[in-house]
Amino acid sequence: MECGCLQSQFGNTILLNSERRISPKFDLLKCNTQQGLSLLDSLKHSSSRLAIQLKFGSPSSHLIQFRSLVIRCNHPQNADFPRYYSRKEKKPFPIPIVELRRAARERLKNSKGQQRRPAPPPKKGLVVQRLIPVAYRVLNARVTLINNLKKLLKVVPLHACKWCDEIHVGNVGHPFKSCRGSGTSIRKGLHEWGDAAVEDVLVPVEAYHLYDRLGKRIRHEERFSIPRIPAVVELCVQAGVDLPEYPTKRRRKPIIRIGKSEFIDADESELPDPDPDAPKPSILAEIPDTEILPPCSEEETALFAEETLQAWEEMRGGATRLMKMYPVRACGYCPEVHVGPSGHKAQNCGAHKHQQRNGQHGWQAAVLDDLIPPRYVWHVPDLDKPLQRELRKFYGQAPAVVEICVHAGARVPEQYKPTMRLGVGIPTNAREAEMVV
Repeated sequence: MECGCLQSQFGNTILLNSERRISPKFDLLKCNTQQGLSLLDSLKHSSSRLAIQLKFGSPSSHLIQFRSLVIRCNHPQNADFPRYYSRKEKKPFPIPIVELRRAARERLKNSKGQQRRPAPPPKKGLVVQRLIPVAYRVLNARVTLINNLKKLLKVVPLHACKWCDEIHVGNVGHPFKSCRGSGTSIRKGLHEWGDAAVEDVLVPVEAYHLYDRLGKRIRHEERFSIPRIPAVVELCVQAGVDLPEYPTKRRRKPIIRIGKSEFIDADESELPDPDPDAPKPSILAEIPDTEILPPCSEEETALFAEETLQAWEEMRGGATRLMKMYPVRACGYCPEVHVGPSGHKAQNCGAHKHQQRNGQHGWQAAVLDDLIPPRYVWHVPDLDKPLQRELRKFYGQAPAVVEICVHAGARVPEQYKPTMRLGVGIPTNAREAEMVV
């Protein structure tokens, strides 16, 4: 059962007790107000379920039974902001090591005496055919997102700090003292705002392009001879997208394993040659900055905003599907990403205490935010009114792409409403904020 209003009032479990025996008719029992008030938390709603315990009986029987009614809310009113990880702190594993070891022991126990499961196509050197259209859609969604953001930034103001990587959507930058860049102690944490570009919204995450994803790992001496391309593009290329400027090896037969890390390619001489004239999905091209024109009207701006949000969701959703089949590695200390079964051996990690690791990366399984960083910004209810430093705890946050599209006229997606805190009333001044319980 979905419920939106109850979640804004109750964040934990509330038990309803009865003060008398229930008649044959099913009546809702009175609420214990003292217990309910002690559990109210109107500003933090981390729980998304409301359990009500009901007690009922029968006049012909002295037995009393209890039943629980659980009300779930998939989109709570408020949610916590994404945690900020310091550069001196290692990112956590997507799945804890303890759970990984427990799952490995369970698989080993269940696999005894059973036939070995076949390896997925990427481990055999093949391409998953059903994911090729998904890869093309992800690549085209990325190009559409870049082109539309260039147009929207002509009408939506965006500022970037000159000393750190923080950005802000609004006519003026926010006054919060959260700068972590060079000379922050001199400026007392204040930002120095300047003009922003698309690269500030979509962080360029690059990875090495692999001609053969099953080949040998990239050595430290080869780090300058292998081209680097956007990590999303490399993921799409390995998933089946053919780009002439980035050739890759396509196998039509599974490889033959000799050892754990040794294999040979199967003989494909008896197979017919692939048709070079076969139709392929079209690939969009990025518009040069000199040819970018701003939208002519508010209706056109709103259409561009809706299209941009759709491209954003399609790119992230498609990349999630591709990452489940094609592994992506991320360094736990720096933003380096590698698309492939195992990370490269280039010793170019410059994160905290990299001397102890001899510059080697700490590879672990990547999550979607490692491949496509969302870049959260403060949500501005009104572009004409700047944010106030005293009311910081009342403002919400949203990914920069979503914030730009919302101010351009797009509707707010449901999954981003909890962090944007749209249901929180913002006081008009600091004195009203002090009166909030």
